[in-house]
Amino acid sequence: MTRREHQLSKPNLMSRRDFLLKTGVATASTAVLGTGIAHAAIPKDKKISLGGTIPTRKFGKTGYTLPVFGHGGSAMIEQFRKDLSVTLPSMEERIAMVRHGYDQGIRYFDTARTYDESESIMGEALKDVRDDLYLATKVAAVSPAAVRKSVETSLEQLQTSYLDCIQIHSPIIQRVGFDRAMKIHAELVKLRDEGLFRFIGLTGHGGFDTVYKMICTGGFDQVMLAYGYFRMGYKSILTNTSVELREMCLHKAHELNMGIVAMKVMGGAIFSHNSKNLVPAFDAQALKRLPGAAIRWVLKDERICMLNIGISMPIDIDLNVETFKADTTLTRADRLLLADYSSKAYENEMVKNLPVTVT
Repeated sequence: MTRREHQLSKPNLMSRRDFLLKTGVATASTAVLGTGIAHAAIPKDKKISLGGTIPTRKFGKTGYTLPVFGHGGSAMIEQFRKDLSVTLPSMEERIAMVRHGYDQGIRYFDTARTYDESESIMGEALKDVRDDLYLATKVAAVSPAAVRKSVETSLEQLQTSYLDCIQIHSPIIQRVGFDRAMKIHAELVKLRDEGLFRFIGLTGHGGFDTVYKMICTGGFDQVMLAYGYFRMGYKSILTNTSVELREMCLHKAHELNMGIVAMKVMGGAIFSHNSKNLVPAFDAQALKRLPGAAIRWVLKDERICMLNIGISMPIDIDLNVETFKADTTLTRADRLLLADYSSKAYENEMVKNLPVTVT
């Protein structure tokens, strides 16, 4: 898909100002940002319904209790299809898919400015239930001066007047380092105080030494870490040192009562869509049990508040919901399956050629 085709495939989104005016949000009490975009106050005493059958956990110091199955937005974009040769549903079907996740009880939705069409899909799917869910995205800025524009663009794409959380993403942290990342944080604090969002988070695929320093500042409400049985970072393999540093991040975040989100639960599709390609000779029935085993392995750690799982097709939602609804006790059979499959997957040439994340 060309960039022009990509733009044409997006829903016809109204501007944020038009959206606010049309929905009656822009009232006399709204503020006006430096760019002239109006925004409304974040709803006070916001309540999120928990009518589904997915188990819940307290989400750190945010005050929310949420179902532990979160909808990740990176796996439903065209780039994911190119990476794994997955046939994605149409734009309209993906919008319906996100809404299906909400209808099945998911209340945590995570996306990013850099996930191409992901924000616009989620915005269209969730706009009429916006106040009944927790919506998180990520700032796409490597300089403080670009932070406001990034956040405001996300608000427009997501068709909302506020975010529950904005996060500084791991690739940016690893690119700019601690000092510059904290300057981005300082800009986010200003925007938070203006009422554009409630909470500030950060993510870590790697670079856990820097992530740990950022957590220790006490300036963050939540953290999302690459945390799964398979040691997958961002298209890289985590070393023992990196895993030890990640454990330090987990321990400190838990001590500070932060909302802790696990990503890469499936090892970046190692345990789901790509499993049969990585180890073709593996038993087909055993492959079907891999995603459930991977979920139960992460759930055993009670410090984890949320499992953010990438969704690329509706069956991902249905099968994972069934796993969460059932007994989530990690079994010996789960451990053996994960160990057996992983030992073979690590020997796959594609995996062996991945770079190594040391820190």
